[in-house]
Amino acid sequence: MKRLNPFQFVDHYTLLLVGVVILASVLPAQGGFAGFMKGLTTVAVSLLFFLHGIKLPRAALLSGLTHWRLHLLIFSCTFVLFPLLAIIFRPVLIPLLSEPLYLGIVYLCVLPATVQSAISMVSIAKGNVAAAICSASGSTLLGVLITPFMVGWLIHDTSEVSGTLGMAGRIFVQLMLPFLVGHLLHPYAQKWLKKFGRVIPLVDRGSILLIVYTAFSAAIVQGLWSQVTWSVLGALLLVCAVALGVVLLVSWKLACMLGFDRADQITVMFCGSQKSLASGIPMAQILFTASTVGFMVLPLMLFHQMQLMLCSMLAQHWSRRMEAANEAIAATVTTKS
Repeated sequence: MKRLNPFQFVDHYTLLLVGVVILASVLPAQGGFAGFMKGLTTVAVSLLFFLHGIKLPRAALLSGLTHWRLHLLIFSCTFVLFPLLAIIFRPVLIPLLSEPLYLGIVYLCVLPATVQSAISMVSIAKGNVAAAICSASGSTLLGVLITPFMVGWLIHDTSEVSGTLGMAGRIFVQLMLPFLVGHLLHPYAQKWLKKFGRVIPLVDRGSILLIVYTAFSAAIVQGLWSQVTWSVLGALLLVCAVALGVVLLVSWKLACMLGFDRADQITVMFCGSQKSLASGIPMAQILFTASTVGFMVLPLMLFHQMQLMLCSMLAQHWSRRMEAANEAIAATVTTKS
């Protein structure tokens, strides 16, 4: 069996993300160039979601829909448990992190689940892959609809939110509409996908790098690193680690208590605990003012890398357990025969 190295996710793309943040710190986009980058980023965001739509098969959304109890539990972990943690621990988090970074934690907590990595982890851990595909895809669609309203509800300082009343419309026009157009074109784009499918991840990741550079440039100009010291950064890492650990544990326990089998328990744990960088950064660009986007996405960037490393180790652990169990069953059958 192919083993999953937990450090394989610290790859060239991770280094590129760090490099983009460093570039923005040294050479931030300012003046007319900042305006150009903002317009380019708007196009990149729409293109990103168009590609998400065009590569998503209809069957991925329809398969496993009858397993509604499983999806309801996963969505509850994603959109209820995470926000509750941010609300409950607000008195501790604000003094520990500062108000802007606390709002970044809140934003992290209301985001949808990641798609590709969650499905990969479930597959490696021998979970319910069909349900994982359905749940992760549905989470992305729900996030586009739910996240803006949760941001408006939980982030009360309207100076942090770029046009609260119109943000749902902007989310629809820039994200949901391109996604739907892409998804409608999916049946007619099979030849194109086979020929140019390898280009999609490059455009996907390139768009995120562009958005990160633009977001951090604006934050640097506003004094991001004067407010985020090394001690605050360490505290932010600790908060992300605790949040991830709590949700992993609670989601697993809830799945056990509700009587799901082992494959579904694994699916709930991985799909309910992860947050999407691919959806979160583009939405932040729309939802928040330019000066605050950097603060909003910094917790997400740290959490994203942390979830990949920890969940990959857990997936490998469950894969070994399932293999050992299957070998024991096979040995028992052989002995009896």
